Amino acid sequence: MVLEDLGNKITNALRNIVAEDVTDEAVEKMLNTIATALLMSDVDVKLVKRMQNEVKQECKVDQMASGVNKRRLIQQAVIKALTNLLDSKKNPYKPKRGKTNVFMFVGLQGSGKTTSCTKLAYYYKRKGWKVLLVCADTYRAGAYDQLKQNATKAKVAYYGSYTESDPVV
Repeated sequence: MVLEDLGNKITNALRNIVAEDVTDEAVEKMLNTIATALLMSDVDVKLVKRMQNEVKQECKVDQMASGVNKRRLIQQAVIKALTNLLDSKKNPYKPKRGKTNVFMFVGLQGSGKTTSCTKLAYYYKRKGWKVLLVCADTYRAGAYDQLKQNATKAKVAYYGSYTESDPVV
C-alpha cells in the first residue's frame, strides 16, 4: 500500500508537469511534490535532497534548446535520480559452492516471503545446487503447510514441524 501510494504521487507529479508549461518553477513544484511524497514514505532527508539536486542540475529548462522535448528529459532525469536512490553500488550476495549458504527472508505478513523463498530455492535447484527450505515461522497457523505445499510442488527438500516451537532444534 505504501509503495502504491508513493508511486501514484510520483506519477501524478510527473503528469502535472506535462499539463503545465515547462518552466524552472514548474520543475521546482514537481520536485517538491515528489520530495514530500518520499519524505512521507520515510525516505531519508539526505537522499531526497540529493535526488532533488541531481534533477535540478540535469534539468535547467531555460538552458535547453528550443526543439528538445523538455517534458521527456525531465521525466527521464527524475526516473534516473529515483533509480540512483535505490542503487547501493554494492555487488549482490553471491553464494559460494561447497559452503553452506543461508538466506533469511524477513517481511510483513502476507508479503510473499514463503513464495519468494520457494522460487529462489527452485532457481538454485535448477542451477544444480542442493537446496533446503526450513520453516522458521512457528507462530503463524498454516506456515508449515504452505511451505510444505510449495516445496513439494517445486520438488525442493523442506524441514519443519507442527509441534516444535523452536525452529533451530
